[in-house]
Amino acid sequence: MAKVKTDRRKFMKYSSLGVLGLALGGGIIFSPYPVQAENRLRPPGAVDEKRFLGLCIKCGQCLQVCPYHSIKLSDIVKGYGVGTPYIDANERGCYACSAVPCVLACPSGALDHHCEKPEDIHMGVAVLEFPDTCLAMNNTPIPEGFSTKMHKFTNSVRDVTKLELDLVKKLDEFKGKQCTLCADMCPIPNPMSAIAMVYDSSAGGHKPEIYDGCIGCGVCQEVCPTQTPSIVVKPRETYESVYQS
Repeated sequence: MAKVKTDRRKFMKYSSLGVLGLALGGGIIFSPYPVQAENRLRPPGAVDEKRFLGLCIKCGQCLQVCPYHSIKLSDIVKGYGVGTPYIDANERGCYACSAVPCVLACPSGALDHHCEKPEDIHMGVAVLEFPDTCLAMNNTPIPEGFSTKMHKFTNSVRDVTKLELDLVKKLDEFKGKQCTLCADMCPIPNPMSAIAMVYDSSAGGHKPEIYDGCIGCGVCQEVCPTQTPSIVVKPRETYESVYQS
């Protein structure tokens, strides 16, 4: 748990400095920043953003129990939201653990305990943001070194888990194949309800098609082998708001 402890030490340092600064400034006991919704991917079960910012006690418990090291804590430059948990899908998506341990660990209700299984998660929705760069649509095989990013992330974790090692091993098996990573790496129990590769006659290749089972976990964004992910997750959006509006 070395990396997790390091993150928490940084957070405690920032928190201590913030409290000291407020005390020296005249004993103000409230944050100088307004409570403003942030457009970031929150952990599973997160209630609506403003309630989340009000309920989260910034304890880091969700971070400590995540077996994929998916959760990070906002640093001091994030204003009112400093210390709140989020997921950067460019680094590591959420792998939708069956027991949703981050929710179970949350003591404040910022992560709703009614979220009990992967299908209950609603973090956002995936969108093929840059179809022109999609390897599948361009019939381009997955290149050598595409998994370097995941290897570097995994190697940076001192307390790496078997789940993470298995993840890297699975990803490496796709090298040189036609790209189906976003669909084949989808972690929910029934991935076909969330995403599938369908033939696009206009492009002459296959493209990812998103369905209403998408939970917005961000794994498709993490594993996308293009320099800038062709597919991204829109935080807090729903399938209806993006695809049926």
